[in-house]
Amino acid sequence: MRLMKSPALSGALLLLLLPQDGQAHPHVFAEARLDVAVNGDRQVEALRHVWRFDDVFSSTVLVEFDKNKDLKLDADELKEVGATVHESLADFNYFQFVTSNGKDVEMEAPAEILADFADNQLILLFESRPKDRLELAGTTSFGVYDPTFYTAIEFTRDDYLAVLDMPAGCTKQVIRPDPDETIAQNQDMLTEDFFNDPTGNDLSKIMATRLEVTCGN
Repeated sequence: MRLMKSPALSGALLLLLLPQDGQAHPHVFAEARLDVAVNGDRQVEALRHVWRFDDVFSSTVLVEFDKNKDLKLDADELKEVGATVHESLADFNYFQFVTSNGKDVEMEAPAEILADFADNQLILLFESRPKDRLELAGTTSFGVYDPTFYTAIEFTRDDYLAVLDMPAGCTKQVIRPDPDETIAQNQDMLTEDFFNDPTGNDLSKIMATRLEVTCGN
């Protein structure tokens, strides 16, 4: 398993990334919020992510990381959770994708991932920045998805995908692809080899909810 880079990686958090053979639907669920921070020059400064995980996965993380067995995660234990996720998600670009006029935008790795545990749910927070200057011009798309299709990152409300300080002359739209229409439109690529690719495929990407920001000149 290529993600096992150190003994600190726990089996609980590896479930977030590593599907078993033949798994074709999500087993971990997270309610997400994404805020896109933009400055006065239409430059994207940062993507700010918040993920709140389902009770079942959260309880598994609690059991795995509660070293002193006091049924809670203290500061050091939460720090270990955040560090484990930070290392584990590096090969998956932290489940985020950004495109500018159809071209992929490379993002820097977040400096750290902060973990919290509230109301029996694991919460992760992190911020990432474009590697190069990214100006809102034309159509820029922002989204979050797991390429292994094992974890479902869900934006339950449109306002959970937001632009902070939306520039004048720009509009936003939350895109929620219809599964039947998406499959019909991509029928040619959905071959047996596509689904059996051990490195994952783009099905979860084309199915993912995303924020599109369109700006004129």
